[in-house]
Amino acid sequence: MDYSYFKTEVSKRRRPATTRELTKIAYSAPKSTVSLAEGMPNEETFPFTEISVKLYDGSSFILDESELGAALQYIPTQGYPPLVQALREFQRRAHAPPLWESRDIVVVSGSQDGLSKVLEAVIGTGDPFLVPDSFYPGVEAVVAPHKVELVMIPQDDDGPIPEILRETLRNREISGAKMPKIMYINPTGTNPTGIIIPLERRKEIYRIACEYNFLILDDDPYHFVHFDKEEPKSFLSLDTEGRVIRLDSFSKVISSGLRIGFMTATAPLIASVELHLQSSHLHAPTLSQKVTDSFTGLADFNVPKGGFFLWIKIRGIKNTWKMIMQRGVTNGVIMAPGAAFMKDPSKSCNAIRASFSKASYEEMDLAMRRLAQLIRAELAENDKNNYIENVDT
Repeated sequence: MDYSYFKTEVSKRRRPATTRELTKIAYSAPKSTVSLAEGMPNEETFPFTEISVKLYDGSSFILDESELGAALQYIPTQGYPPLVQALREFQRRAHAPPLWESRDIVVVSGSQDGLSKVLEAVIGTGDPFLVPDSFYPGVEAVVAPHKVELVMIPQDDDGPIPEILRETLRNREISGAKMPKIMYINPTGTNPTGIIIPLERRKEIYRIACEYNFLILDDDPYHFVHFDKEEPKSFLSLDTEGRVIRLDSFSKVISSGLRIGFMTATAPLIASVELHLQSSHLHAPTLSQKVTDSFTGLADFNVPKGGFFLWIKIRGIKNTWKMIMQRGVTNGVIMAPGAAFMKDPSKSCNAIRASFSKASYEEMDLAMRRLAQLIRAELAENDKNNYIENVDT
């Protein structure tokens, strides 16, 4: 499926923030790797030593200092990796979605945040938007600034009426009107009506989505808060074409104040939301002598007067991007290439940003030695290539 059809021009123009991508790389890198790329505070400066939680059933657990260090630190945009993995397994078991290998998950700050990110990725100014004739007002709060055309679909006691949905779309197609790219549905314990859309109606709505090529935004925070004997079958479980964007929330089953939800969709749609999240939602050891010793003749830098970062300009290398992004990890060190902080990151930049806030002095020492080795290897490779070019000339 061509998902570019569904994305707004703004969504298509979003680009990943290099520092966020580096955080993702650091989480998956070998434990022996020293990362100076992220602007993270050192966990030892956090004021918490442990957090204990006791549940109503009498069970309890404690997050100790080491676990808190991970829990309170910056994490990849997609979410805390162990939680993301647990949610993947949960969705697979709970819904058994078709095309599971093509799907992914991103953690959001509750369903409302997920709604906002999805709709802003898909709905452009003046676009038509399929909604039931009564629906959660938080949806309209998101789309109202975009002056969307709300295409209201009447409901009966079983939810949106498929025959009217199909007729509405057929008439728009015949008249040459702009066709909707997405439909909002709150299928279980619908807000405000409290209905549960029956399985056969869900199947028919999904068939219409395939016929008229639109996505289904399946906002289902009440999926596990129902009074039927059988658990409702979700739109995600019916999705054979990758059209469903499912929103789940812990707000209704654990705590509204936690503001944790998660979104499940095909990887291209999750990637768009993750880029939006990057743009919407950082104890330093003494460095001077160590850096000077490591980089004599290789680089120039100024001793930082504050903040978390050291800006290093490499001599003899015009662009540090490939050296850092492609060869840094394999050499056991992650930093941020200077171009990531320029207006046009495609232009050459000979600088590197190293964050000294999280690393211990020993880790910083090791990272600087590894970086110096990396620079020397890069310079040697450049000299070799220049020699070959001169010989060929």
